[in-house]
Amino acid sequence: MNPSSNLFLIGPMGAGKSTVGRKLAARFGLRFIDLDNEIERATGASVNLIFEIEGEAQFRDRESRLLDAASKLEGILLATGGGAVLRLENRARLQERGFVLYLQTDVDTQLTRLRRDNKRPLLRGPNPEEKLLLMSAIRNPLYQSCADLAFLTGNGSAKQAAEALVILLRKQWQQIVPEAANLMPCELETAVSTEALLPQPNLPKE
Repeated sequence: MNPSSNLFLIGPMGAGKSTVGRKLAARFGLRFIDLDNEIERATGASVNLIFEIEGEAQFRDRESRLLDAASKLEGILLATGGGAVLRLENRARLQERGFVLYLQTDVDTQLTRLRRDNKRPLLRGPNPEEKLLLMSAIRNPLYQSCADLAFLTGNGSAKQAAEALVILLRKQWQQIVPEAANLMPCELETAVSTEALLPQPNLPKE
């Protein structure tokens, strides 16, 4: 959506959505929201634990509900999780409610950036490269289909990527500055406060 008051970041894990996103939010005067962090705040549990207890399908349900609430706000930069584009309704909401920036990266760069990251439930197992390649084959076309702008982050720093993106965005994104009254995060706070608590895992009997 262009013009818009919102900037939405999509892309694979390790592309720099959170680190680059914070820098872009500061440059454009936007409130930064990390969707995975909001899910953890709503449930009181890590993404890893949600996957372990509820499975991916229920995690995606939570993700969709909070993405819907967050994307209704104005004047935000929303960094989505890598799998948020898997659902059609999420892609539609992003396209309808903001300017969508796709941060691209390759699997080799992902492996380098994520080699010490143990908070990615979809990378568990002996062959993370194979899993990343499979996810790329499925997700990259979805990222591309709903993006207003694609940018390859490469091997540079988050600061360098953000500086390059500021120039591109100022040429391609017509930012609307919302009225102060529209900045209140009521939709998101309501969604967070009403999100159901995680069920307790089935503990082994002694």
